[in-house]
Amino acid sequence: MSPELLSKLAALPRRPGVYQHKDEDGKVLYVGKAKNLRARVNSYFHASRNLDGRLRILVNKIRDVEVIETDTEGEALILENNLIKQLRPRYNIHLRDDKSYPFICIKNEGFPRVFSTRRIKRDGSKYFGPYTNVRQMNNLLDAIRSIFRLRTCSLRLAPEPIAAGKFDVCLQYHIKKCDAPCVGYQSQESYDSVIRQVEQLLNGKTETLIALLKDEMTRLSENMDYEEAATLRDQVSALKKYAEKQKVVSQDPIDRDMFAVAVDREENIACGVIFQMREGKIIGRQQKYLHRIEDQSDETVMQVLLERYYTEATFFPQEIILSNACDNLTPVSELLLEQADHKVTIKEPKRGDKAALARMVHRNAVLVLEEYKLQKQQRDKGKIPHAISSLQKDLLLPRLPRRIECIDVSHLGGTGVVASCVVFADGKPKKRDYRTYKVRSVGSGRSDDYQSMREVIARRYARVVEENGPWPDLLVVDGGKGQLSSAVTALKDVEAYGKFPVVGLAKRLEEVFFPGDQEARFIPKTSSSLQLLQRVRNEAHRFAVEFQRKQRSKKTLHSELLEIPGVGPQTVRKLIRKFGSVHRVKHADVDSLVDTVGTAHTERLLAHFKKSILQER
Repeated sequence: MSPELLSKLAALPRRPGVYQHKDEDGKVLYVGKAKNLRARVNSYFHASRNLDGRLRILVNKIRDVEVIETDTEGEALILENNLIKQLRPRYNIHLRDDKSYPFICIKNEGFPRVFSTRRIKRDGSKYFGPYTNVRQMNNLLDAIRSIFRLRTCSLRLAPEPIAAGKFDVCLQYHIKKCDAPCVGYQSQESYDSVIRQVEQLLNGKTETLIALLKDEMTRLSENMDYEEAATLRDQVSALKKYAEKQKVVSQDPIDRDMFAVAVDREENIACGVIFQMREGKIIGRQQKYLHRIEDQSDETVMQVLLERYYTEATFFPQEIILSNACDNLTPVSELLLEQADHKVTIKEPKRGDKAALARMVHRNAVLVLEEYKLQKQQRDKGKIPHAISSLQKDLLLPRLPRRIECIDVSHLGGTGVVASCVVFADGKPKKRDYRTYKVRSVGSGRSDDYQSMREVIARRYARVVEENGPWPDLLVVDGGKGQLSSAVTALKDVEAYGKFPVVGLAKRLEEVFFPGDQEARFIPKTSSSLQLLQRVRNEAHRFAVEFQRKQRSKKTLHSELLEIPGVGPQTVRKLIRKFGSVHRVKHADVDSLVDTVGTAHTERLLAHFKKSILQER
């Protein structure tokens, strides 16, 4: 880390705001928000922090940090959302609709028009939607036009030309579909009152609107203004017919938004579904697709969905129901506190009617994601990535390498020898087919990569032979001639050699070797085929190292607890099952420990950790 960056990190304010990580070329890599900018930004560079693969790559590329202070975390959330849309940083989750769904727009103009559009302009107009069901939106627009008298012309109705008599009434006035504000027959105040009623209908407040119109109808009748009262009567009747078509799913007349997330790690995509319930009736459903989720947890994906949705919302319900847990609700809670004019509660129900609603929304999210994947498969059917065809050409393979498998062996000074097998289908990771192996034939303290490779290859492809597939189109061995020779020997032993090509990829010069070849096959360093092989090899290495780290962590975890006098393997298993780690056991409250392992073991644990803490200090 450069001295300039170090001094900048030390000078960061302890205030809410937005930060931008930049690379050496000044390109924005990641945009984030923080309640405390100094603490949040510095946390990326703490050596003790256990970063996932994506974050490690990000941190290694950071050369500069730019921050923008805000007054609140809610303001930071809005600014973060705007910057992500504008800059589209590589390491942020990207949220977008599957296609451009239409909105209903109330135009910001004199005597506003109400119409559908697929383009949002930041000109003060109000937008409702998007509507995934276009027929539903058109039915709603038809209902608005039949109930309310609104202009449909595109005239610029400013006070001066109206007063000057520059416009004439049209057919819409004569058939009683418009009250002709263009010639001064309807005031701005009267027209705005109608627009407010339209907004209530668009927000799903049908019953509230009917009640208001009934009260107004009664008042007009008492004042013997029977013609206007009759007009309202017709509007109420039309609204009731429209309301009957809305599906009632709850007798509780609370406005709710219900969120669910379905995640597919293999495809690196998530689908968020939002059901909008107004006065107990579902008035609409939206779906958002979140790309580049990579190593993000389901809880983080839900947080991103909530934050992005409410930074653009025009209506805020009384209650939000989540079918999945959220990583951090504080930013969106602050945003709701600032933007909504009433209290908004966020719940994750576990039982009862609300939990049933949450399960319904989650089922829909799973269904929508499956439909999306099916449509994508149909679109991609027959499309072979260029890197696949290029690899076949460069390596003179007998068939397209659509399924590539790669084996990597990993150890730490001869101990903890493990291996991984990763699978790529059409150039993309197929994580459900990944496998890990503990190497048994190499003793502790020894380092024999060749024997380890022979064992793993034999174990994997003996099973493939037994089950008759799935066969790879290409097997990549991480290593040079020695590892490749060991792999060939093992394949011959299990009678799998010759059923598919096998190559070795040496790390030092990125050379590709075939069995029996003295010289490496030349592949241009910038070619997509070599880059594909490197991605496969690097993924195998990452997966093997991750598995080795987990095994080492478990061993350390158990050995530390087993050092406590009087604590045996069975007690350790109970503690790990309950608390998950030594750190959590160390900081658990006494009652929880007693409930898990009893009083005697709890006393031993407390005595040990007290001693351990004193030694650390």
